[in-house]
Amino acid sequence: MQEKHKRSKLLPDKKVKLLGILTHHVGRAKAISQVALYEEVYNKPCTNRYNTARGLRKLITALRREGIPVCSTTEAVGGGYYLAAAGSELENYCARLRARAMRILRMEATLRQKTLPELLGAMIEVLQDKNREDKNA
Repeated sequence: MQEKHKRSKLLPDKKVKLLGILTHHVGRAKAISQVALYEEVYNKPCTNRYNTARGLRKLITALRREGIPVCSTTEAVGGGYYLAAAGSELENYCARLRARAMRILRMEATLRQKTLPELLGAMIEVLQDKNREDKNA
């Protein structure tokens, strides 16, 4: 239990450090690789790109949830994380996110043997019900 509490105390420091580093990587052309970013934030080598960098990905998600436009690109050369330099970079990144989400939802619709509009309609009903419950709570 104490270990969990200890890590949560370190999180704000790491988040601030991450944001500071990203301010030097504004624009897609200045993207920093996940490995390099991990090594700068944690001051140690990234031994496994997937497992070791999990904490870094959580920090990036936390920044995004705060509205910080941390974008990413998966290009083999020059790929990595960056802060959106202009509205168009953020729009392009959000369009890629939406396309990915739609591919996942189309797969779910196929698995459930429904059309995408049927699945989306059911999801909207659930969200509206939850919204009503939250208002009544």
